[in-house]
Amino acid sequence: MRIRRQPIAASEGELTAMTRELDQLHHDEAMPALRSGIAEWADSLRGARSTATTRRTFLVGAGGLAGVGVLAAVASTPGLAMAQTSSPTVTPATSGNPEAGLSGDLAVAALAASLENLAIYAYDAGISAATAGKLGPVPPAVVTFAQTALAQHTDHAAAWNSLLTAGGKKAVTVTDPKLTPTIQAAFAKVTNVTELGQLALMLENVAAQTYQAEASRLKSKKAISVASTIAPVEMQHAAILYFVLGMYPGAQSSSGSPLAFNPTSMAA
Repeated sequence: MRIRRQPIAASEGELTAMTRELDQLHHDEAMPALRSGIAEWADSLRGARSTATTRRTFLVGAGGLAGVGVLAAVASTPGLAMAQTSSPTVTPATSGNPEAGLSGDLAVAALAASLENLAIYAYDAGISAATAGKLGPVPPAVVTFAQTALAQHTDHAAAWNSLLTAGGKKAVTVTDPKLTPTIQAAFAKVTNVTELGQLALMLENVAAQTYQAEASRLKSKKAISVASTIAPVEMQHAAILYFVLGMYPGAQSSSGSPLAFNPTSMAA
């Protein structure tokens, strides 16, 4: 009798429980804090725009500012702006710079949005490949985790983009141009769920370490609060992926030795 080898190191029950806890923490703790931070940051952005605007341009742009007011109100309301029913359409970018024309905190917001878009793109592609049977046996719990992580990255991308539009800038709908070719090349080599998990882990570590590294560029306490609310969620994703892959579920060296602090060597 031939026994089929479990494609992941964790049991489906363990992964299901961790995914459920991850989702609960996201909705009960992370999202309320994120909405609050975004509302405060958006208010300060609107205030800065208003101060720098003449009476004439203020009157011309009154309708736009009213729209930003609605956006902020929606962003602070549970279940609206940052609760997507499906993943948004993002465009893979291999050139250009999402930070072009931006500076300070908004430049960091644009970079963060492009990284979240890349995670959305990668998870969406992975789920499609898994459900189409292209990766061999894939436990349903793996797909559920991927869908949960995808939804949370969608929330994060919407958060960063709501701040960009509150600051009078365009939302970022492209993936990070520097990392996209690397992710596309790596995904083309994925043949099973383990390799897909390793790719997802790389993405999560890049995102978490980028938030940590970019914190030094942020000037506003409100901006730092938003980044600090999102970074732990990415680290939770990574911890679960480490566990599923049969590794220590936390920051570690390339050899697998646990680290006391999260490194920043993979930051974008």
